[in-house]
Amino acid sequence: VNIGLDNYEATGARSQGPIPGNAIDFESRFRVFDSLSRVGLRGTEDLGNGLRAVFQIESGVNVDAGGTLGQNGLTNASSGTFASRDSFAGLDSAWGRITFGRQSIYWVNGELAQYFANYVNQEVPWTNGTMLGRISRNGAAVARQANTVQYTTPTFAGFNATFSYSPNDQESVQNNTTQDTDGQIWGATLRGRYGAFHGQFDYVLKEGNTNLTTGRQFEYDGYKLGIGWKYMPGANVSFIWVRNETNDALGVAPGQNVSQNGYTINWEHTLGNIQLLAQYGWLDSLKGCAGTEGTAAGAAGTVSCADTKAQAWLVGARYLLSKRTWLYLTWNEIDNESNQFSDWTGGNVTSVGATTLVPYGADPRLIALGVFHAF
Repeated sequence: VNIGLDNYEATGARSQGPIPGNAIDFESRFRVFDSLSRVGLRGTEDLGNGLRAVFQIESGVNVDAGGTLGQNGLTNASSGTFASRDSFAGLDSAWGRITFGRQSIYWVNGELAQYFANYVNQEVPWTNGTMLGRISRNGAAVARQANTVQYTTPTFAGFNATFSYSPNDQESVQNNTTQDTDGQIWGATLRGRYGAFHGQFDYVLKEGNTNLTTGRQFEYDGYKLGIGWKYMPGANVSFIWVRNETNDALGVAPGQNVSQNGYTINWEHTLGNIQLLAQYGWLDSLKGCAGTEGTAAGAAGTVSCADTKAQAWLVGARYLLSKRTWLYLTWNEIDNESNQFSDWTGGNVTSVGATTLVPYGADPRLIALGVFHAF
């Protein structure tokens, strides 16, 4: 259970011509929050000759309010229902593990950065490669994916790999009059350790079903590379690079292929019962937009790639009451340029609702006091 009291705001929005709703500021408000609380079952059965059956069923639970909604009042697909988080069954042996179910692709950083996943309430949003703002909108990025098969290799000399496939939108197509059944997701992760150093590389390709009327097919590519150094027990410093490429970025004319790079420096250091936490990250400008703000380039209201940088930081600390319980205090802030709006959209943590109300140029800030207990 990870729950507490926070204060959220996103102010400084600027009016932006043809894009509706962008001058809206989200004034400071207090919230009782839940951040990725979960409950699950996990088990194995020995089948003999080195073969084991494995299973996991994990569900997100909103301890703050119950139900399936995030802090912004929209549905969080990873909470409130049975098996809403990573849930699977499969076989494990000396030749590796194969599993089927709802599973994470691409976004998990392992030991490189655990703030959002296992430590506190949030982190620099693009650290896991899925929350870069305009380029990651409308569920474009890949994180926890339904209907996935994964194969993980055995570990050789400290290295192993996971390969993932999902038919994505194919399963829901009822007929072929409007869209083809060619949507799919492919993912690969390589991870390894050498002494005190550890690293990970992730790649994902997500393709939607081709629209038979326009001939267009949504495509998203994600790249992530991180390296870390555990320089003493309870201490870690790491650097993570991410890159998103898509033909469906927010405010860009349909069909334009745009890209953006993001970076995060992650640091944690333990002194007795206190663990100090800090992150700093920045986004480069979007690249690949045609036309300028408010001009056609194929569609009225196109927003240019100019002024799309952002930077973000986190400072905080955990007070470790035991191995399973701690208190934490964090300060998160994002500074967006006038054509960007990056926010903490994972699990709908933001108070910003619909995509049409994204306040370009607003600077989100999140201060939290929380308690974490594992049982």
